[in-house]
Amino acid sequence: MRVFPSLPRVTRGLLSMLLVAFATFAHATGAPADVRLYVLDCGRIDVRDMGMFDASGALDGKPGTMSVPCFLIRHPKGILLWETGLGDAIADRPGGIDFAPGVHGSVRIKLVDQLKAIGLRPSDIDYLAFSHWHIDHTGNANLFGDATWILQRRELAAATGPTPPPFESLAPVSAYRNAKIRLADGDTDVFGDGSVQLLLLPGHTPGHQALQLRLPHAGVVLLSGDLYHSREARQLRRVPRINIDRAATLASMDRFEAIAARMHARVVIQHDPRDIALLPRFPAYLH
Repeated sequence: MRVFPSLPRVTRGLLSMLLVAFATFAHATGAPADVRLYVLDCGRIDVRDMGMFDASGALDGKPGTMSVPCFLIRHPKGILLWETGLGDAIADRPGGIDFAPGVHGSVRIKLVDQLKAIGLRPSDIDYLAFSHWHIDHTGNANLFGDATWILQRRELAAATGPTPPPFESLAPVSAYRNAKIRLADGDTDVFGDGSVQLLLLPGHTPGHQALQLRLPHAGVVLLSGDLYHSREARQLRRVPRINIDRAATLASMDRFEAIAARMHARVVIQHDPRDIALLPRFPAYLH
């Protein structure tokens, strides 16, 4: 059977080479042709004093605003939700809520409504993972009791232990008790083809992880979790006061940057509104 029979021979040859090149690229990157990354708005945090995010004292007394995104990955083998945001109940509070003195959270649009906009319900999510067990990442976790939860073993142990790390909020997150749990002891290949991988990067919490994506057109994308809270934090290697292990944090930064350099990856600092603004605006997607 001839490919592109109605086209001139040179054009047919060029198109055939392009198709072969694309197939080779997709195979090499481990990215099926229809993997998509959606960015959802799951809240905003306004902080009066950002000092907790830099042990050096450079941010003491300075205010800041952090984005709180969620990310949905469509893959031929299923749907992964990465992060669940601050919690849809906050959207019913027009003025938002104070999580702590000087720490204000607000939600403009509910996660369930954004899922509905692309034809999904919480029960349609196959896999749930979050970078760590802090309230701005687990706020909607209870909506996804039907999903398989992919948790780092050490993160679950810390969150359910007698002395959870600072800012842990275990009590409101109850769905994990009856959910199907896939425990990880390190990096995890979600779909088994290298296109979606959880990277264990401890330090912020014991089982903190980031997400590495291999997209067919955009290439490798690294979602930082809370390894960094801003572009400046990445540039200056700022270690937050609230991190449980400074040495582990710095080692995780080294590993993350080595992966980014080796993969020529696009790094997305999840809590930096500038990075989120550069991604396709929902319901558009990166692929």
